[in-house]
This record gives sequence, C-alpha cells and structure tokens, in this order.
Amino acid sequence: DLATALNNRGQIKYFRVEFAAAMEDYTAAIECQPSFEVPYYNRGLVLYRLGCFDEAMKDFRKVLELNPQFEDAALSLKQAILDKEEKQKRGY
Repeated sequence: DLATALNNRGQIKYFRVEFAAAMEDYTAAIECQPSFEVPYYNRGLVLYRLGCFDEAMKDFRKVLELNPQFEDAALSLKQAILDKEEKQKRGY
C-alpha cells in the first residue's frame, strides 16, 4: 500500500543520510495512514539523531499509543529522555 511504500522510500533516504527527505516520506506515510506506527518510529529516529529530543519523544510516544508492544520505541523513548536530560545538564 501507499503508506508502506512511502515508509520504505523514507528508509532508503535515511540510509543515504538524506534526513530531511526521509522525514518528508515518513510524514507522508503518516498522513496516508495515521494508524501505521512504523513511520512514526522511523521519523522519531531521525529527529533523535538530529538532537530534536522533544519531537522524537512525541513520535515514540505515538508509536507506543498505537502499539504498546513496540519494544524498540520504548527503548528509544527512554534513551531520548536520558539524552535530553544530559544535554540540559551540560547547558546546551
């Protein structure tokens, strides 16, 4: 389906380190099928790598709302919270 295709295209761009383009595809996949948790997770990973912890945590929480059994999202959420706290401790 279209949402899966957009998510998969986003993955290819992510692996090419084309983060902005990957996020566009993940967002389009979400708009196409809002109940599909995988593009939220993938977009969260990009946001996390860019240091946008609040936005990443929002996406990881949405994944867990849609699928509470999504272990990688739970782990990624915990890591984003820890990294945000560490960033604040260092004052940047």
